[in-house]
Parts: sequence; C-alpha cells; structure tokens
Amino acid sequence: MTLEQKKTDLKNLTQDELVEYVESLGQPGFRGRQILAWIYKPGITDFEEMTDLAKTFRAVLAKHARMSRFVDPITEISQDGAVKFGFRLNDGLMIESVLIPEEDRNTLCVSSQAGCAMGCRFCVTGSMGFQRNLSRAEIVNQVCAVRDWMLEHEEHCPKQELTNIVFMGMGEPLANMDNLLASLSLLTEQRGLDFATRRITVSTCGLVPQMLELGKQSTVNLAVSLHAADNATRDRLMPVNKRWPLEELLKACKEYPGKKRQRIMFEYTLFAGINDSDADAHRLAGLLKEIPCKINLLSVNKGEGEEFISPSNERILSFQEILRQENYTVFIRQSRGADISAACGQLAGKAAHKEQEIR
Repeated sequence: MTLEQKKTDLKNLTQDELVEYVESLGQPGFRGRQILAWIYKPGITDFEEMTDLAKTFRAVLAKHARMSRFVDPITEISQDGAVKFGFRLNDGLMIESVLIPEEDRNTLCVSSQAGCAMGCRFCVTGSMGFQRNLSRAEIVNQVCAVRDWMLEHEEHCPKQELTNIVFMGMGEPLANMDNLLASLSLLTEQRGLDFATRRITVSTCGLVPQMLELGKQSTVNLAVSLHAADNATRDRLMPVNKRWPLEELLKACKEYPGKKRQRIMFEYTLFAGINDSDADAHRLAGLLKEIPCKINLLSVNKGEGEEFISPSNERILSFQEILRQENYTVFIRQSRGADISAACGQLAGKAAHKEQEIR
C-alpha cells in the first residue's frame, strides 16, 4: 500500500461520516457537507478546486485525505451499443460494469463484489468464485467513471445523463450489505450523486434476512432472481435455495416492507427442457399470487454451460402468454452486449484478459 493509499478515502464516507471526519480535524461539521458536494462533481480531482474551503484546510485535507477514482478503464463496445468497462482495483483484481444506452434512458449495471460466492450454475461470474467485497468507494466510483466517460463520448450517448442504476453486475449485493447501504446513501444523497431511489434496483438471488433488512433501510427497487418454480429445479440451478427454499423466499417477498404500489421484479431465465414448460409457467403463476410484482423473462446467454440452452422464441412467447392470462405484467428482456460478454451472467473480469492482449 502506498502512502497515498493510506490516506482516508473520502468516497468511503457517508455524509454523516464526513461530518464526523472534518470535526476530528478541528473543523465545523458543515464543512463535511461542503466536501460531499464537491467530491462527486465531474472533473474534481484536487482539493485545491474546492474554492469555498479555506486554503489552510485544503492543505490539511491534502495531507490526510484523498479522493479515489477509476482512471483509464478498459472499454469494449458491443454491436448493440452496450459498453463494458473493466476497472482495475488497487490490489490488482478486475471488476466489470456495463452501460446500456437507450433513447430515453441510460442504465448502468454495477458490481458489488469481485467474483461471487453464490455458485449459480448458469452464471460465469459464479464459476470464478468469491474474491472479496467491494468498498463503498469502489461501488460509487463505477458510477462516477462511467458518467465521466459519457460526458467525453457524446457521439455514443446523445443523452449524456445516467438515469438508472442496477446492482446486477458481479457479486451478490446483499452479501455486502453494509457497503451496499452506504453506497446507496451516497448515490441518493442530493449533495452526492443525487439519484432518485425509484431509479435504483438491487438484485438478489434470495438472501432472505438481508432482503427484509434492505426493505427496512432503503426504498430502492428489489429484483429477485428466481429462475425456477419448484425447489428441486431451483436447488439444481441455485445452491442458495438449499438454505432459503422457495417457501421462505416467497414468504419474505410477501412481507417485504416496500413503498405503497412498489412491485418486486422477478427475474426468470428460461432454460430449454429445464424450467420452460407450460407446467412451469402455471406453477410460477400460482407461486407469485398475493405478491405485487412484475416478471422479466430472459433467455440464457452463451458461455453459461453446455447444458443450458435457450428455448425457441415460440416457447418463450408461450410461457409469457400463460403468465399474462393470469394477469401478470411480463416482459421479455433482451440481453445486451452478449458479443462482448457483457450480458447477464457473463461478467467475469474478462477485461483483464483484454488488457493483457493490449500489452
């Protein structure tokens, strides 16, 4: 660790913690709120740029603190416009984020861990194993870096504003709960990155206690990766089901303390011959009764195991129609960035290999 890295990283501090930090330096607490308003502005990289702080205090900050950021990310642009970013962490690990530009919105899929311990059999990230949790700064710096990239690439992003954040990248967000909640605070704080909670979605494979805690602590949207309508199939696909089977998971969804009219998003990836039959669709419809929800249907992406094959379009449409007849709101979600391994379940730090090729 360098001397610079030993300094306090202000992007690891929430607003309340920044207030406490500046008070420990002999300054009034409101200076912490001033600093928060500066460190998330585009292009601010030096304390000298914080012109409403006294020069003497700026010198103290420069001696004791730093503002981390990701620089020179590895980028790959898909034929469909999605952009994958590879970010090198201080310990040499690589994480990936994906920008999905659309006409009316720009969605960023962020990572919460390096690797993943959940071991879902169809997920490339899960196959690489767990390396470590990301810090708060490493989570929010993905957002800052992509926002800055967008400002420099107007030709690729005519709408130069990040509008939506989804925690659907590498890792299980609820397994990094403390840093997740702190990063959500920074993302939604008006002096921070100023996202509305309705524009942020946290996805989980089904960590039941942490789900309920998230609902108590935050009003962001919840997405649950379901992928099966019976325990035997879900056990086969997702080891987490052996710890929290469908009965416990769906009970938690019914009890989830969300906002009025807020609906849970259920993600259901269809695997030919495994979970895509009409019987599966009817079973799923029965399971989700009494849960205000929407359903996203996805087809499996390449690279997620030879035994996992995408059903035909006709089969997917038939599955959707059965759910619609049961009055569910059902979307067929098109994967973006599959040609650069940026689609759901494909993130695995492959940008590191790209970096080696460039060198």
